[in-house]
Amino acid sequence: MSNQTPISEVTLVGFPGTPEYFDSSISTIMFLVYIISLVANGSVVLLVVFSVHLHQPMYLIIANLSASDLLFDTVTLPKIIAKYWFGAARMPFRACLFQMFCVHCFGTVDSYLLLLMAVDRYVAICHPLRYAAIVNIRMILLACGLCWVVLAPSTIIVITARISQIVLCDRDKINTLFCTHTAISALSCTDVSSLRAVAFTSALVVLLACLALIIISYILIIREISRHSSRSENWAKAFYTCTTHLLVISLYYVPRIFVYIVTNTPLLKIQNEINVLLLCLYSFVPHLASPIIYFLRTKEITETLRKVLRKKVRSFPPLNY
Repeated sequence: MSNQTPISEVTLVGFPGTPEYFDSSISTIMFLVYIISLVANGSVVLLVVFSVHLHQPMYLIIANLSASDLLFDTVTLPKIIAKYWFGAARMPFRACLFQMFCVHCFGTVDSYLLLLMAVDRYVAICHPLRYAAIVNIRMILLACGLCWVVLAPSTIIVITARISQIVLCDRDKINTLFCTHTAISALSCTDVSSLRAVAFTSALVVLLACLALIIISYILIIREISRHSSRSENWAKAFYTCTTHLLVISLYYVPRIFVYIVTNTPLLKIQNEINVLLLCLYSFVPHLASPIIYFLRTKEITETLRKVLRKKVRSFPPLNY
């Protein structure tokens, strides 16, 4: 029988099977990823918060999405960097549980915010005359607060409380980049299949329900746009905005759905190393790409950034030779 002595610490493995001489390279890449995410997402949040003309429903949702991505990266990346840079792979089990809660909570917040973004675009395009009456700053702030405080935590807190009570064996290795429900439940000495099923079903319901509603809203948007002349500048702008949002939504959902299908289909089992790489890609790449997409394809945010940079350049004193 396995040793059922309670463990107080766990060890992050990171990328399984990676030779030690790659540690410095991996930590450097992860450090650059975190710095880029910090600058890009932080810039979006600060621009929206401190630029009064960006206090509009769509930009408030974008700022919340960037804040969620930034918090996700802050909870996960510094520990990965410390593991490879300084060999600090150990972490208290309670800290692992907290990281797991944050990881799944922020991922759930992203799903709800993307749905809210789709609803905002649906009302703006399909019911433009009623947009100001239906969608306003107060309503968006309330909806975003509901996602942060009620919807996302209530989905995760019960699962976190249940997994905190499992009996752990002498296994203490988290075979991935950060603590997740699947990685922690793999350390259990007892049968946790029912707990895994509940967690998987809950995640899948949130993911697919939000995605289904997003797809329906954009089908209605595309149908509405197709009814009008393509020469109309306003409708061309609306279509341009929607393609930006669809690109961001694809970055978030397509890799996640692929991983869910692969990891839960017996005939499509993949090696743990590839699974961890996919986890890294679908967790961090969207956080880097989405703010860059907003800067490149959202005129108001781009113009605001340019004005801020011009003011900063003009504020520097001239060089006297």
